[in-house]
Amino acid sequence: MIQKWQHWNKASRKWLWVIVVIGIIAALPVIYDRMKTESSSKKVEIVFDYRDLVDIADFQPKPADFINEQLDKLKQAGVSTMALYDSTLDELQKSRRIMIYSSKDVANLTQSVLPVNENFTYILFTNKEYERTLSPIITETFTSLGIEVSPWTFHGQAGLLLKTSPEDAMLKPMQPDPITMQMLHDKGFIILPRLADTIPYNQAAMEKLFDKYEAMGVKRILFDGDSVKGYNDNAKMNSLAAFAEVLNKHGIGIAAIENLKKPQLGFNKLAYLTHYNVVRLYSLSDADASLDVDTIADRFALATKDRNIRMLYLNAGPTRDLTKAEISNPLDNLIKSLDEPGASIDRIKQNGFELGQAEPFKVVDSSWQRYLKLIVAGAGVAFVALCISYFIPGITLIAFVLGLVGSSGLFLLSSHVFEQALALFVAISGPTIAMVLAVRKVRKVSERSPNLPAGKRLAHAVVLFITTSLTSLMAVPYVIALLNNVTYQLRLDQFRGVSLLHAAPIGLVALYIFLYRGKSVTSEIRKVLRMPITVLWVIAVAVIGVIGLYYLSRTGNNGTVSPLEMSFRSFLENTFHVRPRTKEFLMGHPLFVAGVFVALKYRRAIIVLIIGAIGQLSMVDTFAHIHTPVILSIIRDFLGMGLGLIIGLIFVGVLQIAERCWHRWSPRLLKP
Repeated sequence: MIQKWQHWNKASRKWLWVIVVIGIIAALPVIYDRMKTESSSKKVEIVFDYRDLVDIADFQPKPADFINEQLDKLKQAGVSTMALYDSTLDELQKSRRIMIYSSKDVANLTQSVLPVNENFTYILFTNKEYERTLSPIITETFTSLGIEVSPWTFHGQAGLLLKTSPEDAMLKPMQPDPITMQMLHDKGFIILPRLADTIPYNQAAMEKLFDKYEAMGVKRILFDGDSVKGYNDNAKMNSLAAFAEVLNKHGIGIAAIENLKKPQLGFNKLAYLTHYNVVRLYSLSDADASLDVDTIADRFALATKDRNIRMLYLNAGPTRDLTKAEISNPLDNLIKSLDEPGASIDRIKQNGFELGQAEPFKVVDSSWQRYLKLIVAGAGVAFVALCISYFIPGITLIAFVLGLVGSSGLFLLSSHVFEQALALFVAISGPTIAMVLAVRKVRKVSERSPNLPAGKRLAHAVVLFITTSLTSLMAVPYVIALLNNVTYQLRLDQFRGVSLLHAAPIGLVALYIFLYRGKSVTSEIRKVLRMPITVLWVIAVAVIGVIGLYYLSRTGNNGTVSPLEMSFRSFLENTFHVRPRTKEFLMGHPLFVAGVFVALKYRRAIIVLIIGAIGQLSMVDTFAHIHTPVILSIIRDFLGMGLGLIIGLIFVGVLQIAERCWHRWSPRLLKP
């Protein structure tokens, strides 16, 4: 009975491989759908923060002329959109629309005694047009907040009295300045409103405001602060659904800011309610606006090509330059970074994009996709069971059956968690199986032909590198198909378990090399347990631990990168137009090739393949960055393989030279 069970388990491995191949075939149409989705949005919109322009103009001798001149320059440089915040009294004052006084200021102006129990805000409009347009907006805003508003005049100039302190009044947001909005619209700019969720949600006010936005051609809004409009009142008013209804009615979408410390509260729900009418936005900070032109161009080109960014947001601000004794700003630098030959816009266009109003992805979701995903899911369980079979052959069938049952239950509980978990386990299984087969092949060849010449060892190393890499890449269609959802492409959701993906295959390969190459696992474990622990071993484990922690700190989207490596990455990007991953072509792949070459002669060198596993798992991990287009990830992997193979051949050449030198000179050096 035991023999039959072992026979069934051994035979089942062949069928599991067949199922895995069927899963790959089923995944191909799903991958095609994703690629069609990714190619559906090709317009890039360049946005400038208008409030920053007002802040800079406030330090100029002629602010209005300065703003007008800079708007023309920005327009000519390729900026098509101006971001407008909810206006405040402070902003209206900087724009020279109003003048603001405190009770103390008014007492001085009127040469009267300051009232003991008064700390009010007094507003004067600088001309009749501003008074006619802004007075109703200010009155409506403060009245709705329960603050008493009354007319006030000074020397015949119309104004308002707000019965709240100037400090409090300055904080209250109002709708964007309609005068500024009309001026920008007349100049041909698209308006990108930035809405804050700092005052109680008012559906009627939103309807009225968005009627104006639609008339102005607004197609997208951006949120300011930690939450989206309506989030704070959602529990008692269901305001997110109400706000989404307003957006959908007027055909207006939202923008997702990349790399926020934490997502804006309520954004994912609002994205769902607006049918993912979402565009990703990259924001260049005030500090980075002064970077050199090539660096800014690199960032913009990479953002649009590598990360599905379709809106580029420019910030700027005035700075005190003590060396020149002047107030400076980065506007000229930003303009150069956009329109100079070979700068941002040229590079964006060379990558196949065009300037225009950003559009959301048109999601391609074929009717048969869900059925193909079921096949992929079942085959994914087979892939994981296949990986288990190389470590515990006796439970191959049990692992597959239990995997199907457990997966079904998890799918019913949460399809989202199921897809993520299965994608992670398949991503781990692919490179692990590939490396286990590589280790087996090295052992088999070295036992059969222990004295292979260098040429044949090199041929074996190259062929094994290619076959191992292709085996690892068998996991990729599963990762793409299981996680084919626009939420990942917009990075509203992320692939979990990246650190585990970077660690597990290395650990499993090390386990296999140390425990599965002898007569039995039990005997190998006994050998390890009997080994004396020396100071050298303790130091080695400590060093490996530090290296491991550093390696894991570099994984994922939040890994730290040194300035030197950033320069090297830019060099690779500019040279190849698609940047290969350094851990693949500089470390994992070359060490795999060199490790196999040496291990075919010296068996203990097989441990080098533990580090070589990094290149294999990294190729699969490339596709876990789902906001990167599929075709780009494919090019990145194969480019890394090609460069890694070349560098691996160089490693082999260096080893051969070193070995020959040692054989030639060591007898002389060792003579007494």
